[in-house]
Amino acid sequence: MKRKEFLKIAASGAIGVSSLGYLSCEKEKEIFFKLSLAQWSFHRAIQNGIMSPYTFAQNAKTLGFDGIEYVNALYDDVMKVENKSDALKNFIKKNNELAMDNGIENVLIMIDSEGNLADENNDARPKAIDNHKRWIETAAEMNCSTVRLNLYGSKDVNTWTQLSIDSLSKLSEFAVGHNINVTVENHGRITSNIPALMNVINSVNMDNCGTLPDFGNFCMADEGYGSIFDGTCEEVYDPYQGVEEMMPKALAVSAKSNDFDNQGNETTIDYQRMLQIVKSFGYNGYIGVEYEGNRLSEVEGIKATRDLLIKTGKSI
Repeated sequence: MKRKEFLKIAASGAIGVSSLGYLSCEKEKEIFFKLSLAQWSFHRAIQNGIMSPYTFAQNAKTLGFDGIEYVNALYDDVMKVENKSDALKNFIKKNNELAMDNGIENVLIMIDSEGNLADENNDARPKAIDNHKRWIETAAEMNCSTVRLNLYGSKDVNTWTQLSIDSLSKLSEFAVGHNINVTVENHGRITSNIPALMNVINSVNMDNCGTLPDFGNFCMADEGYGSIFDGTCEEVYDPYQGVEEMMPKALAVSAKSNDFDNQGNETTIDYQRMLQIVKSFGYNGYIGVEYEGNRLSEVEGIKATRDLLIKTGKSI
C-alpha cells in the first residue's frame, strides 16, 4: 500500500488512531500483499437482516480494503429463487456497478450450498458440477480472478479422492475458458486433511486449479464439528504445517481470526509465523480478512484483523 493511499484511508477514519503509528517512519515499508475483505466477516449482520449484502463494496472500501470476496450463500435473492438465471443477471449488474462506484476490485466468489462435488450419487454430482459452472461464469462476468469451492461428499477417503479429482478437473477445464482460477479451501472435515487435499490438487495438475489456505480451518472432525479457536475440535491438523503444505498451489489466502489480546495479536494464531510462511513462497496476491469471532463486533473484528495484517506485514 502506497503512503498516499494509506494517508487517504487514515483520514477517512477507517483506520484507528493506534494504526497511525505505522506512519512514523519517513519512508514506509510496504506490505508484500494486497488486502481484501471476505464477506463472511459480515455474515451475522447480513443473515439477521441488519445489513444488505449489497452494501458490501461500500463498507469494504470505507474500511480501507482494495478488493472484495463475495459469499454466494449470503444472497437470498439469488439462492432462494426458482429462476436463478435472472437473479444472477441482477446480482452481476448490481455488484459490478457497486464495485465500480466504490473503486474496489471484485476478487473472488466463495461458492457454497450448490451441491456436493464428491457426492457418491451419480445424479446429484453432475448437477452440483453444473451449479458450480454457473458461478464460474458469474465470476468471469464480474472480472473476478478466482472462485472458491468445497469438496464435500463421500466419507471414504479413496472414493472421495476419485470423485473430487473428477469434479475438480471438469470445473478447472471449464474455468480455463473463462480465465478463472478454481481453488479449494481447507474447510473442515476431510478437506482439512491437508495431505489428502493436496493429493487431489496435484492429481488435477492444472495451473488454474489450486488452494486457498485458511489460517484457522484445520478441524478434521467428522461433519466439521468443533473449532481450533475454542478447543472443541477433537482432531486438528497443525495449522502452520497445513498452510506450508498448501502454499505451493495457493492462488488466494484467507486470514481467519477469532479474538485478540491487548497488544492486538490474534490469541490462537501466530500471524507473524503465518505471514512468514506465506511470504516465503513468493506470494504477493490478496490476503482476505475473515473475522469469525463473537467478542468484538464484526466491524471491530475486521479492523483488528486488518491492522494486525498491516502491522505484521510491515515487520517481515
